[in-house]
Amino acid sequence: MLNDPIALSDARRALVIKLRHHGDVLLTSPVFSALQAAAPQLEIDALVYHDTREMLSLHPAISELHTIDRGWKQLGLLGQLRAEWGLFSRLKARRYDLVITLTEHNRGAWLARWLKPRWSVGPSGPYGRFFKKSFSHRYLQVPGNRRHTIEIHLDALRRIGVYPAAEQRGLTLVPGANAEATLAAKLAERGLQPGRYILVHPTSRWSFKSWPEEKMAALIDALSARGEQVVLSAAPSGEELAMMAEIEKRLARPVASLAGLLSLKELAAAIDHARLYIGVDSVPMHIASAMKTPCVALFGPSGDIEWGPWQVPHRIVSEPVPCRPCGNAGCGGGWQSECLQRIPLERVLAAVDAVLKETQ
Repeated sequence: MLNDPIALSDARRALVIKLRHHGDVLLTSPVFSALQAAAPQLEIDALVYHDTREMLSLHPAISELHTIDRGWKQLGLLGQLRAEWGLFSRLKARRYDLVITLTEHNRGAWLARWLKPRWSVGPSGPYGRFFKKSFSHRYLQVPGNRRHTIEIHLDALRRIGVYPAAEQRGLTLVPGANAEATLAAKLAERGLQPGRYILVHPTSRWSFKSWPEEKMAALIDALSARGEQVVLSAAPSGEELAMMAEIEKRLARPVASLAGLLSLKELAAAIDHARLYIGVDSVPMHIASAMKTPCVALFGPSGDIEWGPWQVPHRIVSEPVPCRPCGNAGCGGGWQSECLQRIPLERVLAAVDAVLKETQ
């Protein structure tokens, strides 16, 4: 029966597909570790968007990392078809026995049909008849902020008879020697020593997930007044750097900043060498979990059970309002989240103290 566990011992190659944002991709990393532990002979490949590839590159359980460039759409119809055909040819040549897609993206359904694996796994849900009929196995999902996204990903393996042990469920992110070296130089330029600083990443690509600038500046000032060495980071986007500029303008005293100056791998190394990470619900928070760096995370509209820190000492700070987590882009879709704006500075400082006390 199609519902039965599969014979992984008969499989040679598998493809895991995750076509979403950076944090979503990083949260799939335990799938590769658990699958390799269950079937050591298996060559496991990944397919992700090109801009998210650094979330999985250098993962010890991944044999080949295939990517889709969103920029292919700018090549014109013929150029896009050539790029797509090149990708499909590379995937077809791998002759996968197992294909797992971890999103409802129709590309995963098409590939499950075209690559003709012996087994294929996709999520169960209201995604249409075509999607439903594309897979030999479909795994159930638990919606509504009741199960962590990592566990939902791993349910795809449980569906085919693979039950990961707790130690196989950790996140994996490898900065690499180059990133470690370039990050070390940037820290040295600013007189920073690994293991002694607190890294604060106030921004998110989704601004409705960010705490107000004046409160973040007050937090940084409070930490500096205690004698803590604070380092700031942010993505190089104009919106995030503008927010960082507003925060820095409000500081009573300047602090070291690496905002806009780090690659994703360098950011991972910087978080790895921090004694504490402070930020909001965004990919750097997930990186902190992967690097086993204690963290304090501020949550607003998004669900902390579904997206919170994973297997690391932490505190989640949120406002107990009845409408959260709503999952909306701010109140009424207006990109400002009152549930975040109401969080008092004192509660964040208390969370910092609690985590530092646990980990020192």
